[in-house]
Amino acid sequence: MIGVFDSGVGGLTVVKEIFKHLPECQIVYFGDTARLPYGTKGEAFVKKYSEKITDWLLDKEVNVVIIACNTSSAWATEYLKKQFPKTHIFEMIGPAVREALNTTKNNKIGIIGTPGTIKSQAYNKLFDHLTRHWEPQIKIYSQACPLFVPMVEEGMVDEEITEKVIEKYLKPIKEKGIDTLILGCTHYPLLKDAIEKFAGSNIAVINPAEALAKELKNYFKQNKDIEAKAKKGSDHKFYFSDEPYNLEKISHLCFNKKINPTVNDPFI
Repeated sequence: MIGVFDSGVGGLTVVKEIFKHLPECQIVYFGDTARLPYGTKGEAFVKKYSEKITDWLLDKEVNVVIIACNTSSAWATEYLKKQFPKTHIFEMIGPAVREALNTTKNNKIGIIGTPGTIKSQAYNKLFDHLTRHWEPQIKIYSQACPLFVPMVEEGMVDEEITEKVIEKYLKPIKEKGIDTLILGCTHYPLLKDAIEKFAGSNIAVINPAEALAKELKNYFKQNKDIEAKAKKGSDHKFYFSDEPYNLEKISHLCFNKKINPTVNDPFI
């Protein structure tokens, strides 16, 4: 089975892409809604609960863990790989960076995310690592967008006020001449249509959830033994540590149907 975790419901956009690219795989999802958002928490907190959740998922007998949270991906990926060296762990940042590098033509890339993700500089550090010998140098323009998550969770994905907030956040980096934009939060793909409308046809918008799902599919093709251990089936399980706000609305946005989760906090 594939284990997927996030601080809340945003990681359902990752599940959506896994369903699309790996429809035969069974999913166990955990959203830590009792402690969201992770995007405004500190590094130690994010590492602590990312470790607890990963351990919990392994007890559910998953053999692959996906960190479907950009903040956890930024703060906790290397930590989790050290704590769980035998576990196949995937994160959101690498796939998005690699796709952006394959997409950009003018080497000007924008990143939008939660304050925690932007503060971590995780995207910038990976871009620097992968392009240190590039000429001309990649230019990165980052923007925290703290209002995007609550707008999505209210289901405000195509309203006039949403367009105004998008313009406020994205106008400064659009004016820098970017031709590629990374949606650095799992909630943001639900705003993709509105973001693309403002960005215009000259800016390619990268959905890290889709980039990750493609890389996972390719990884399974190259590692048939691991793919064979990934339990197949449609009996997907969704767990949340507290009653998710507006879950029915979010699940309809992701899957066009309601999901029936188990609500229980295993960490109290």
